[in-house]
Amino acid sequence: MYDALVSTSEKLVEAAQELLWERGYVGTSPKALQRRSGAGQGSMYHHFHGKHDLARTAIRRTAEELRATAEADLGGGGGAVERVEAYLLRERDVLRGCRLGGLAQDPDVAADPELRRPLEETFGWLRGRLAEVLEEGRAGGEFTAALDARDTAAAVVAVVQGGYVLARSAADPAPFRQAVEGLLALLRASATAPRP
Repeated sequence: MYDALVSTSEKLVEAAQELLWERGYVGTSPKALQRRSGAGQGSMYHHFHGKHDLARTAIRRTAEELRATAEADLGGGGGAVERVEAYLLRERDVLRGCRLGGLAQDPDVAADPELRRPLEETFGWLRGRLAEVLEEGRAGGEFTAALDARDTAAAVVAVVQGGYVLARSAADPAPFRQAVEGLLALLRASATAPRP
């Protein structure tokens, strides 16, 4: 039933999202896209101007999804610490890595401004959104005045991305959790009032 309701172009975008995450740009071949999506031969060229166009569309979609997920955590209720905690402690498939962060290490994506742009924009947005939340907390007295919201936001993003690398290299999610817990301990230490 689902297959009948989903257009071929949508199936191709979803397949490209998964393959780019698993294999990178070079490993996302037209044949692999055809197999994963169940689309017929030539469908990619009917709906897109080739692999590059489909990859650009898939990367943009992945970036939009990452933003929506992060915003659900960061725009939720509670104070700044609770919202940053929600973002950091959200369920993740740590051993698969970040859908966008992994692409930043793909030489073909990094060398192509069109493919790289959604990564740059999304990580810039994420740092900015985290900085807004942290600044709200600082301005509201939740953190000490010494907390630099922009630098701390950059550290949050770096810990998450670095945590993926540490976990994947160890084939164990524990290093990711340890990095996140260490960062949360530092954030809590910057809070003006002890947490219950």
